[in-house]
Amino acid sequence: MGRSKSSGRWLREHHGDSYVLQARAEGYRSRAAYKLREIDDRDRLLKPGSTVVDLGAAPGGWSQLAAERVGETGAVVALDVLPMDPVAGVQVLQTDFSEPAALAAVEGALAGRPVDLVLSDMAPNLSGQSAVDQPRAMHLAELAVEFAALNLRPGGGLLVKVFQGEGFDALRSELRGSYRSVLVRKPRASRGRSREVYLLALGRACSNV
Repeated sequence: MGRSKSSGRWLREHHGDSYVLQARAEGYRSRAAYKLREIDDRDRLLKPGSTVVDLGAAPGGWSQLAAERVGETGAVVALDVLPMDPVAGVQVLQTDFSEPAALAAVEGALAGRPVDLVLSDMAPNLSGQSAVDQPRAMHLAELAVEFAALNLRPGGGLLVKVFQGEGFDALRSELRGSYRSVLVRKPRASRGRSREVYLLALGRACSNV
């Protein structure tokens, strides 16, 4: 079966993308690493010694950057339901983080370290139908918010991908009730036509309920 016009256009754009080329040159597994890099350069999330959990981490671009920036004194735990090749300085868990068993696996990997930052760059497989894609995307974001509520230390932070549309304002309002500040970030590496943005929630309240 031949490729559709839209998929062919995406492939041409992808292979000529400056971030794709840069990722290949610098050894990152995905162009998404530059989204996190830009946000971190601005907001200083990934501090040396920090403990980070990366949800839906495959193929590992965010985990790579996180491990570089937290250094040997830090810790990065990456979770994905899909298999993921090992990443230097990262504990990789193949598990569904929405399942209760995943919490025990994360606790074991952390060995008592409090979580400073939860990352989520997850997105569903897009159908092109907003009535289907938006609820799926918001569900993933909500799962990340719930995970952070259960695992973040007081004062910790959450960076989660969302898509602007139905449910966005409600989720942002929910985060504002649990964090000191909630910011919206749209890094340059996000494709201009994409509705994706990142909610950055800082200063988790003491109560994890």
